[in-house]
Amino acid sequence: MTPVPIRYGARPCSLVVCRGCCCGDPRKNPGMDHAGQLARLREAAAASGGRLLVRTSDCLGPCAQANVLVVQPSTEGRRRGGRAAWIGWSADEDCLDEVLAWTAAGGPGVVPPPDTLALQMIDPPKN
Repeated sequence: MTPVPIRYGARPCSLVVCRGCCCGDPRKNPGMDHAGQLARLREAAAASGGRLLVRTSDCLGPCAQANVLVVQPSTEGRRRGGRAAWIGWSADEDCLDEVLAWTAAGGPGVVPPPDTLALQMIDPPKN
């Protein structure tokens, strides 16, 4: 019997937003509208027509660079060599503007990140 190859649908660009012990915590970053920022990202995903997904994680690890989010490439971005981009200090609106513009343009592997966003990229934690 010949195995039938499994074909999966194309995966869109996705954001993993840390909401663990430090990220999203008003005690760590007082004055930030953490819930509003997450709502903004989710609204952008809903308006993207399936081109962007947003999910949360309990803790991504690099707490000293809170708030942290990860931009994961789409299927096309992976085919072109794109890898997940870890972004630290993402609590301000300018950063979210750039993340959303980058993902709308295709994200990792499809288009390079804006220069100012590239300055906020961090190394993922070592396991």
